[in-house]
Amino acid sequence: MAKVCEITGKKVMVGNNVSHSNVKTRRKFLPNLFKKRLYLAETDEWVTIKVSAAGLRTINKKGAAAAIKEAKKRGFYRQ
Repeated sequence: MAKVCEITGKKVMVGNNVSHSNVKTRRKFLPNLFKKRLYLAETDEWVTIKVSAAGLRTINKKGAAAAIKEAKKRGFYRQ
């Protein structure tokens, strides 16, 4: 499974670990993802989405249906 938020589109980033001696080794920065079940009253169904902490804040602000509709429009949500 891809580590991508279905609401915000956040995904894995790459960078470097930098030691005290300034030696650089590659690392991954993973998004803070959760698997959540949301109830959509408009369609009377439960949906399971993989969402980041920032995506949960977006859902709390806009509502589940509006957030999913916008994510579909932007191409992040595909269910």
